[in-house]
Amino acid sequence: MTADFTPASPTLSMQTIVSRMPSRWEPHGYDPVPEIPLVTAADVVPILPGFDVWDCWPLAHEDGRTVVHEGRTWWFFLSAPCFDDPHERHDVARIRLLSQGATGDWRDHGNALPDGLSPGTREWAGSAVLMDDGVSVCLFYTVAGRRGGVFSYEQRLFEVPGRMGAQGPGHWGTPREIVVADGMRYVADRQEIANPVPGSIKAFRDPAWFRDPATGLAHIVFTGSAAWTQDSHNGLVGLATKTPQGWVLDDPLVEAIGTNNEMERPCVVLRDGLYYLFWSTQRHTFAPGALAGPNGLYGMVAPALTGPWRALNGGGLVAPNPAGEAGQTYSWWVTGEGAVWSFIDYWGMKGRGLADHPELRRAQFGGAPAPVFQLAFDGDRVSIVQ
Repeated sequence: MTADFTPASPTLSMQTIVSRMPSRWEPHGYDPVPEIPLVTAADVVPILPGFDVWDCWPLAHEDGRTVVHEGRTWWFFLSAPCFDDPHERHDVARIRLLSQGATGDWRDHGNALPDGLSPGTREWAGSAVLMDDGVSVCLFYTVAGRRGGVFSYEQRLFEVPGRMGAQGPGHWGTPREIVVADGMRYVADRQEIANPVPGSIKAFRDPAWFRDPATGLAHIVFTGSAAWTQDSHNGLVGLATKTPQGWVLDDPLVEAIGTNNEMERPCVVLRDGLYYLFWSTQRHTFAPGALAGPNGLYGMVAPALTGPWRALNGGGLVAPNPAGEAGQTYSWWVTGEGAVWSFIDYWGMKGRGLADHPELRRAQFGGAPAPVFQLAFDGDRVSIVQ
């Protein structure tokens, strides 16, 4: 079910709530762009026997470059045992640490965080950074629910300090909540909903690190929901900024009120002096009456982190799934090198739907990394390298 949202105060306008108005994403058309290559059976290669893995992100340097340590790159995946219905994975998700060698071989390093360390009931997506000292590591992630409390879809943003060792990132300290939704700019809701409609829950998740070379400041961009509107489709990309006193909740960068409910897994990449903001979304999270786009990677570009942001490729669509396999991959992450990682979702459906073919829930769910593709950047245009 979808809740009604009211502004934090009927006497406050958006202009009085924020010091910087967010840019708006409201596509009126989508330019043709190359599709993501079709996933085939040869691409569906499990990397963790007995487990599904999905949303992923690399350990990266402060400037966004992917870390290579002991000849391997280090990846964090959401993981869960293989259920008959893969949708159940979200309710038990843990972050798993894996590494990949130069030949593409995967090595499992177990759950990234020790049992009982997280203050929630599930661990959802985030980012990880190796600081410039070459030793200090910080894992940012989403804590879903509250340990010992009733089951909920509440989301909170946490960081966990760690250290880099011979076996990769680890030696984790105590998780710390970095910022709290204020109920004015960002929806603050425990979301104790028994069976929410997919795509309808409100967001305060997916923290992604970015250090702005123009200012030297460290930031987190994240998936949020606007609290100043009654529109149920109120997705936005939020911002937090690190100060000498700690992390501070900042004004949103982009809002999609009346357009889309979820701008998931946002991340920022700097290229040729321009700032590129990417996110993932699905057709079913577009608002009724909005010009719905396909499941795909979307983005905007700006001359500075604070904007103004303008849609890439006309309407923001960067890389769509093939028209004939609209749900084959999801949750795209753009590395500092411009490589795009995602996971194989429901592939090889051939026009069939899960409602009419429940047996396909397990049979056609990938639960493994999708083939990686590369982006080409050219000002306001970004597309798959062909």
